Amino acid sequence: QVQLVESGGGLVQAGGSLRLSCAASGRTFSSYAMGWFRQAPGKEREFVTAITWSGGSTNYADSVKGRFTISRDNAKMTVYLQMNSLKPEDTAVYYCAASRIDYRPKPSSRVYNYDYWGQGTQVTVSS
Repeated sequence: QVQLVESGGGLVQAGGSLRLSCAASGRTFSSYAMGWFRQAPGKEREFVTAITWSGGSTNYADSVKGRFTISRDNAKMTVYLQMNSLKPEDTAVYYCAASRIDYRPKPSSRVYNYDYWGQGTQVTVSS
């Protein structure tokens, strides 16, 4: 089992940057694909980005391509989300998730393919 704790959220102006972190506990972190999802008020949870267990393959939602970057440090059992050029529409609660299956050629963008979830961290982008 994996427990996930997100941090790094906050309030930022449009055009600014934030770096989210997701710290995991559990001995098998390095065997999980990891993803970031977000949920705005009144909307469904949506895919943001994901990375395979090795870090060798990533997947991004079109809305964040070129602005967001996912990375992971298996030694530190942490996955990161670097968010640049933030827009008001990026405002949401951001969730970290772990998948026991390392989908190829790209990690999954489907909510139901992720087995463990963090509690979320709020990101608010002001205009």
